[in-house]
Amino acid sequence: MKSQIIDLFNPLWREILQQVRHDIYQLPEYIALEASRNSGLPEAIAIFDKDQIFFVPYLLSQYEEDIFDLKSPYGYPGILLSSAAIASPEFIAQAWQEFKEILYQKNVCSVFLRMHPILNENFEQLFPPGSFTPNGETVSIDLRIPEAQLWSHTRKGHKSTINKGKKLGMEAKFVPIEPYIDEFTTIYQETMARVQATDSYYSFDRNYYQQMSQALGEKLHLCIVEYESEIACAGLYTEVCGIVQSTLGGTKDKFVHLSPSSLETDYARYWAHRRGNEFLHLGGGVGGTEDAVYNFKAGFSKLRHQFNTMRLITNQKKYDYLVQLRAKKLNIAPEKLYQSNFFPAYRAFFN
Repeated sequence: MKSQIIDLFNPLWREILQQVRHDIYQLPEYIALEASRNSGLPEAIAIFDKDQIFFVPYLLSQYEEDIFDLKSPYGYPGILLSSAAIASPEFIAQAWQEFKEILYQKNVCSVFLRMHPILNENFEQLFPPGSFTPNGETVSIDLRIPEAQLWSHTRKGHKSTINKGKKLGMEAKFVPIEPYIDEFTTIYQETMARVQATDSYYSFDRNYYQQMSQALGEKLHLCIVEYESEIACAGLYTEVCGIVQSTLGGTKDKFVHLSPSSLETDYARYWAHRRGNEFLHLGGGVGGTEDAVYNFKAGFSKLRHQFNTMRLITNQKKYDYLVQLRAKKLNIAPEKLYQSNFFPAYRAFFN
């Protein structure tokens, strides 16, 4: 068994992706994009033995002096395992121990990974008990079924809204991204203001979309719905290894009552199906809850996935030290941080 910490420019990164099914979130260009937005150091840990591969991309951050932590970039990077690795419990057990040892030696005290709902499905059966924390469900549209069955999996209310939109003259279509970046940015920001999104969502700005388009190229697609000579809504979709992800999007305030996003999602699923993809992953609710966002997505499909996170403490002593330090700074008891359900606890925020 060999292990290696690699940066974005190491050819081993792409060599591994050629051997293991992956998504947009594990591509070096995507990790680089997120690193610039989050000010983290993009790296990956690769552990392998012939065709058995254990691969974890992440962003490394220095928190205090020589103490670090790491987290997944936005989305679902998770852990990639080759088919041969999945078939070998012994390899996974050894790679898991090696992974933790590497992090300990790097002075990393905690790890927060967002697991991939599709590629990491049933991973809780492969790793030690308690390795993952359930964070609700996500919805995806199963594109492996015949195209004619997609409509039958649609909620009655969505069918009515889609048909109404078509009768009103709404038109959904995929368009080149560059000419629409300004309008997409305006629609997205208008949507975030309407739903009172947290500050983190506002870091997706025009510059980010420009860089995203340049980095991902033809793996990134923009779907819009036009109505009365205006763009009523728009959404960005990624497409890698048979998985289409609905990523960022929004609807103009004046058209919300018409729900043009229903027509957008309907159009996108048939588009994705005809291109030979297996899943259109819509995601879940805000914070993993079954809220209105989740309910909307659930109306397009019966397929659900468990969304897990990995919350790993690799150096308990240093972790506790940082919690104590944070508690002192906030003038609160350390127990309040431990009980906050935020991970890592020393990054929790209190008013």
